[in-house]
Amino acid sequence: MTIATKAGQEPHQEHTAKNPKKARGTNENGVSHWFERFARAAAHMAGKPAAFFGAVIIVVVWLVTGPVFGFSDTWQLVINTGTTIITFLMVFLLQHSQNRDTMALQVKLAELIIAVEKAHNTVATAEDLSEEELERLHRHYTQRARETLDRLEERRSNVARRPRARSSA
Repeated sequence: MTIATKAGQEPHQEHTAKNPKKARGTNENGVSHWFERFARAAAHMAGKPAAFFGAVIIVVVWLVTGPVFGFSDTWQLVINTGTTIITFLMVFLLQHSQNRDTMALQVKLAELIIAVEKAHNTVATAEDLSEEELERLHRHYTQRARETLDRLEERRSNVARRPRARSSA
């Protein structure tokens, strides 16, 4: 992922200038646009207390109806099938939301890395590296962090050892 912009123009400005449809937040594919809106709304609603309490009410109603149906296999199959279907569908909706959030976070971090003068801009696209390359990069930055921590601790101990100037009274 390389971010190339015209001089003095923000990356998002170039993107939206080339494709005004994207600037309005729409998708060229109607199904994708519908799914995007539906996934956002579903994930948002699933995280609300009302969704949890709704699920609790469904389970309570199911439990209360147990004696009516003699705790039969069909009675048990109803809750098992319902929860399996809901879980199966929610996996895809939540994965979509997580992918979107992760991508947004990566874009924000890339912008910060690129904006820092002494930063290594190659880490701005670390999500595109292979697992082996990521592990190597992780080891490299872990070592750099240890060295920085050692230097910081050394400075602190040097400051602590310095004789304090006496104030004249």
